[in-house]
Amino acid sequence: MMRRIDILAAVLGLGLLAAACERGDAAGNGRQDAQAAGDAGDGTSADAAAPDAAVPCTAASCPLGCCHGTTCETPSSLHCGGGGGVCQPCTGATPVCSGGTCVAPPPSCTGLPATCGPGGDASCCDANLVFGGTYDRGNDPSYPATVDDFKLEAYEVTVGRFRTFVAAGAGTQASPPADGSGALPSLPDSGWRAATWNASLAADTAALTAALKCEPTFATWTDAPGDHETRPMNCVDWYEAFAFCVWDGARMPTEAEWNYAAAGGDEQRKFPWSVPPSSMTIDPSHASYHCLGDGSPDMQCAVTDLLAVGTKPAGNGRWGQADLGGNVQEWVLDWYAAYYATPCDNCAAVAAGTDRVFRGGSFYFAGSTLLTSLRVYAAPTNRTAFLGLRCARSP
Repeated sequence: MMRRIDILAAVLGLGLLAAACERGDAAGNGRQDAQAAGDAGDGTSADAAAPDAAVPCTAASCPLGCCHGTTCETPSSLHCGGGGGVCQPCTGATPVCSGGTCVAPPPSCTGLPATCGPGGDASCCDANLVFGGTYDRGNDPSYPATVDDFKLEAYEVTVGRFRTFVAAGAGTQASPPADGSGALPSLPDSGWRAATWNASLAADTAALTAALKCEPTFATWTDAPGDHETRPMNCVDWYEAFAFCVWDGARMPTEAEWNYAAAGGDEQRKFPWSVPPSSMTIDPSHASYHCLGDGSPDMQCAVTDLLAVGTKPAGNGRWGQADLGGNVQEWVLDWYAAYYATPCDNCAAVAAGTDRVFRGGSFYFAGSTLLTSLRVYAAPTNRTAFLGLRCARSP
């Protein structure tokens, strides 16, 4: 049976947020709904999975990546490919790896240097193919879902990428998304609804940039480029997240898609990195949480706990996406409903509602909030330093 814990965190101060974090409560900027058949505890056990035995890199041993010599690499702009083929670097006019193929950059990475990933030298717009299938949403067999193949960006949207969006004058009432844009191919009514949503965007760029500085300590936006460019963009509301993804030639992931990628599909991982899937192992090598990201003592929080995206590769998911747990939570397309819709075949909750869903845990909260089963939700106008975005793309 689904368990529901409501946290009215929009009115909480940071002191109370810290107390909620110590209890392992929800993400503080919304209300938590844990649909986790058997997911419990604080997520800090030390059971470590035994490493796989070394095997040659072949199509059979590296079906989700490409071979760089004898090493099976997760596809990226440094080593792009798939199906166990030979990796190729993405250079020149096609510097982005998207679904195992080198492509031209989307608008947000046009002219942007490759500064993401563990080495700070991969394209921030890399997107990895997630092979579709059937799984249990929230690790609960009561809520099966099927999703088709899709591409999910390897990294959370960075300040640098969002800056190109703001510089283009996008994401405002003066330059909103086109009506119907950003829809899933299978859900034509899931696109932008100009008649009702345009008014929720900032009036102009000046109003938008003022709103992006939503919190004096943890907001990552700066009016001029600085040392935050590879940190995850935060302080964005749902409408701005949707508008960004559309402007960048992408769309928002559905909750079913996001949860599928984080849980490793039918592996049903407890955390995105859990191998074996039942492992509850979590430590700061996997993610930034509980303000441990920058190496400072527990809950000594600073903006430096919002790490450059992709710098915790031990925490990558099955298909290579980084930071699906920790750093910032991520808006998804769906309205919140107390129970998942069933049946679900590429489904999304697109009928009008009150709150939108976001997933993934953040740099601030306890390890248990990074479980792939955790749902959190808030009004779509909500903006906090704990909340950011990641886009999906058609395969």
